Amino acid sequence: MTTRLRGSRCAPRLIRLLAAASAALLANCGGSSNPFDNPPSVSNPASASGQTLSYVYFQRCINPIFIAQLQLQVNGASATNTCAGAGCHASATGAGGAFRIVPTAQPLDIADPVNTPDVIRASDMYKNFYSAQGEVLIGAPLQSRLIDKPLLLNVLHGGGRIFANQTDPNVQLMTYWITHPVPLGQNEFSSASYSMFTPPDPVAGTCNTQ
Repeated sequence: MTTRLRGSRCAPRLIRLLAAASAALLANCGGSSNPFDNPPSVSNPASASGQTLSYVYFQRCINPIFIAQLQLQVNGASATNTCAGAGCHASATGAGGAFRIVPTAQPLDIADPVNTPDVIRASDMYKNFYSAQGEVLIGAPLQSRLIDKPLLLNVLHGGGRIFANQTDPNVQLMTYWITHPVPLGQNEFSSASYSMFTPPDPVAGTCNTQ
C-alpha cells in the first residue's frame, strides 16, 4: 500500500508562488531579474587602435628612469631607491606586482643589421619595454599605472610617492612616450618614432617631452 504525502502536489505550486512573489518584490524595489544590472555576458574586446609604443624612445628615455636613484616618500619619511631595486620591481627579487625590470639590461643599436626584431625581442631591454608597456593605457597617461601609481593618484603604491606632481621631468618623459604611439600598422621599431628626438636621431638626439 502506497501512502501519498499530502504536500507533494502543493510543492511545485508553492515554488512558483514564491518565485512570483520574489520577482514582484524586486520590481517594487526598482530591481528586475538582474537586480545588479550586470551585463548578461562579459567580454574583453581587443584594443581599438592596435597601436604600440616606441621601443627606441623607451630604451633611450624611459628605461633610465627605472634604474636611476630617485627620492621617494613613504609614510612621511624620505628615502632613496631605484624602481628596479630589490623588493621593488627588480625582475628577480622584486615584490612590485606584474611590473618587472631587469636592472642590467643594455640598450641595443637598432641600426645594426645584426639586431633584427627577433634578436631585440629576445633581449633584456625588450623585456623591460614589454613589461612597462603592460602598465600603460596608450594615449591616457593619467590612467596608466606607470604614472598614476608613483604619483599616488587615487591608487596605492607600495613604494610610496616617487614623483611630486605631473611636472616632474620623469613624468613628462613617460607622458610623452604614452601619448606618442607609433603610426597605426607599424611595429615598435618604426623609424617614424625618430621624430620623438631632437634632432630626429635616437642615438644623438635629445628626448622630446612636447
